[in-house]
Amino acid sequence: MYSVYQHWDRLKTCIVGRSYPPQFYSYITNPRVRNVMERIAIETEEDYQKLISLLESFNVEVLRPEIKRDSIDYYIAPRGKYLPPPMTPRDYSGMFGNNFYANHIFNKFDDDWYSEIKNKIKITNNVFDTADINTASITRIGKDLYFGSLPLAQLWPRFYKQIENEKNSEKGPTKKFIDNYEQTTIEYTKKIINSFSKENPNYRTHLVNTQGHSDGTFCPVVPGLIVSLHDIQEYEKTFPDWEVVYLQNQSWNAVQSFLDLKEKNRGKWWVPGEELNDDFTDFVETWLDHWVGYVEESVFDVNMLVIDKKNVVCNNYNKAVFDAFERHGITPHIVNFRHRYFWDGGLHCITSDIDREGTMQDYFPERDKP
Repeated sequence: MYSVYQHWDRLKTCIVGRSYPPQFYSYITNPRVRNVMERIAIETEEDYQKLISLLESFNVEVLRPEIKRDSIDYYIAPRGKYLPPPMTPRDYSGMFGNNFYANHIFNKFDDDWYSEIKNKIKITNNVFDTADINTASITRIGKDLYFGSLPLAQLWPRFYKQIENEKNSEKGPTKKFIDNYEQTTIEYTKKIINSFSKENPNYRTHLVNTQGHSDGTFCPVVPGLIVSLHDIQEYEKTFPDWEVVYLQNQSWNAVQSFLDLKEKNRGKWWVPGEELNDDFTDFVETWLDHWVGYVEESVFDVNMLVIDKKNVVCNNYNKAVFDAFERHGITPHIVNFRHRYFWDGGLHCITSDIDREGTMQDYFPERDKP
């Protein structure tokens, strides 16, 4: 049976996302746009393969979504737009203990993207279909689950619900969804937590106000060590006595080319070298606005994938972080996911843990005392 309790236990099975292949973009007539999308597709898969090779060297079983159709099959005529590829499975799926949660984005194509993975998991695990939980905003630490408050979490479910209604308007609504992301307040997040707690009474749940995907704001790497953005300051309550290494000088305000593009796209995405390509910017903002997120809310140097207590995958070198790794006996492995600022996903986002060794541990037993 598959299970995940702590994300520093040895990783055994993991989903790695997939982008559309370069030929998907053959419908784009403007070469200043098509060439960039083709390059993004090629380089994205190259980086996926580097990550997969590293994981397999640690005997991790890698599962991947499949893209089995031609591009026209992913075209939604009423909207004139294409469905985004299955890039970030962490956003839409997660194993909590031996229960697997998947929202309706993960379940969108029963005969496509995740069908083989779903069939594999359903053999042995309880599967929950929910539109309310974005698992990238949840951090698992044994008996404790930390839910990040994520106002943008419902953007994707909302988009898919609109597409479903447009394709099946005569059938009417068939799934639960939140009408718009402004309604996803802290109070609503608390309702999600209460519902989740009833289904999982063995966990303690906590709300942490990270204002973004929690895995884009902090990473508990091993027991006793957290890597974090500087503006998250609540750890004496949530992780008392743990060492916190803050990433310094990682603000987007230091990246001038991103700031130049921000005037046009409001800080949602970035492809380095294409800041002055107005054809490309206009295309993304017009036709792929539902593909991109808001990268300004995350710093992907925090977005790391822990293989086990001695090995972690990260995007690049940071002296303070690597010094901390050395103190804790951790070996970093660099895999530069080059287009994380376009896909709005780092190494943690583009994966989803399905199975890790270990059983539930309680790192804060005093929390059960009256």
